[in-house]
Amino acid sequence: MAIRINGTEVAPPEDARVSLLDLLRERLHLTGTKLGCNQGACGACTVLVDGNRVLSCLTLAVQVDGRTVTTIEGLGADGLHPLQAAFLEHDGLQCGYCTPGQICAASAMLAEVEAGVPSYVTRDLSGPVRLSRDEVRERMSGNLCRCGAHNGIVDAILAVAAERAA
Repeated sequence: MAIRINGTEVAPPEDARVSLLDLLRERLHLTGTKLGCNQGACGACTVLVDGNRVLSCLTLAVQVDGRTVTTIEGLGADGLHPLQAAFLEHDGLQCGYCTPGQICAASAMLAEVEAGVPSYVTRDLSGPVRLSRDEVRERMSGNLCRCGAHNGIVDAILAVAAERAA
């Protein structure tokens, strides 16, 4: 089998101990995905596997054999992704280190909302999820920004959600 990474088939590593993060950064030189805590606590290494957010530092590359992986490079392959543009417009970054993971997580989070998946703070479980600032904060709580750009990140995500709803 092979791993499809940003549209390209890649053979899984022979060493089953290689993390997805190390495969991306060290072997494929896709350095947009960042190494943060290497413990799954910060979200800097978030990528998409079959559209779902995954912490690549905790995922073995062999676990995604036969699946589709999208990194920040893949999201912006055809120009800026709407989330990338919104992060720029709403100052959703400062140093930029966490930004790739934030954008990948936000992409999956918006899909979860569109699918009607509730969060811990969802008030009404009988209808569509209404994306509020509290919903975004809860859903993005696994992605930390040490610079304090959280308000801009929330604004950017809400702007993209509003565009999609229109």
